[in-house]
Formats: sequence, C-alpha cells, structure tokens
Amino acid sequence: MNMWIVYGIGFLAQLCFSARLVNQWFLSEKKNKVQTPTLFWQLSLLGAILFFVYGYLRKDLSIMIGQALIYYIYFRNLQLQGQWKTSNIFFKIAVILSPILIAAYLVFFSDLDWSRLFTGDNIAIWLVILGTVGQMVYTGRFVYQWIYSERHDESSLPWGFWVMSLTGSAIIFTYACFRTDPVLLSAHFFGAVVYIRNLFLIRKSRKKAKS
Repeated sequence: MNMWIVYGIGFLAQLCFSARLVNQWFLSEKKNKVQTPTLFWQLSLLGAILFFVYGYLRKDLSIMIGQALIYYIYFRNLQLQGQWKTSNIFFKIAVILSPILIAAYLVFFSDLDWSRLFTGDNIAIWLVILGTVGQMVYTGRFVYQWIYSERHDESSLPWGFWVMSLTGSAIIFTYACFRTDPVLLSAHFFGAVVYIRNLFLIRKSRKKAKS
C-alpha cells in the first residue's frame, strides 16, 4: 500500500488522540482542575481502531499490542460515566463491530508473516523490545486509571495516569526516532506538553485543597 495512505491513517488516528487531549486540556483549564470528559473516551475508541490498522500496515507489533490491550478500558470508562447506553447507535455499532471485523480479517484473510515481526528484517529485535516496553508503560496508564476509577466508582484521570503517560511517551518517542516514524514523533511530542500541564493542574488543586 502507498505509504502516504498508511501515514494518512496514522495521522487520522493521532488526530483523534490529539483532539481528546485538547478537549480534556481546555476543560481542565476552564475548571482549573483535571477533568475527564466523555468525548475523551469516545475519541479514544475511534483512534484505537485507526491506530491498530496503522500498526498492522506498518508491521509494527508494539502498536498493535498496545491498541488491542487498551480497547476495553476505553469502553469501560464510558460505562462508568453512564454514557454508553445514551451513545449514538452508529457509534455503538462501530465500537462493537470494528474489533470483530479486524480479528476476522487477521485470522482468515491476512497474509502477514507474524514471525517476521519478531525475527525478520522488518525491525531489529531490540527495537521491538523498546517499542513494546514503551507501549506497555503507555498502555499500563489506562490499566492503572481503570483500577483507580473502579475503586472510586467514577471515571477519572489521576496523578499516576499522567506520570505514566509522560514516561511511556518518552520511551515511545525514542523508539519513533529509531523507526523514523513521523506519526509517533508528532503525537508524543505534543502529548508530553499536555501531560506536564495536567500534572501542574493536579499539584495546584492539591495545594488549594490543603489551604
């Protein structure tokens, strides 16, 4: 496939991820504390679908693993906010059917040699490990967020989420430099700015609560 089309899919996915951060950032600045808008999770689901497809087309195992692991958590946060039942029917169909259709394609129609993702000339094994570690940390932030939200019975983005976001983003940015991946480079450069700002907002709100 033409690489411009592949990069286009990747940038479209990152547009969803960036839009969720911008929306969350603006709302947080307005309230002067970290917010967790419903749109954050809706855009996350759409972005995950597109980014998994991008990872497949780029033959990038770390991207595919990261998006596959995180999909349910996005969905669960919508449920915790009580927004899934009231979501648009077309959005619901897309969220439910997309992973099923992608899985069916990978099992029955894909001609990708999965062993090459680990040992072939596509990418060095140490780079696969670096990218996977970055994705595990980056994905782990949502596992942490999920556990935190379940314990408090509400969807929220706590301090630890932003620390893990910044750490995972730094690793993936390094990985992207070696992979010369413009999609990952642009996404994680911008994301770091928002992560740092949210950490400052949390620190500020904590100081207010103590005073």
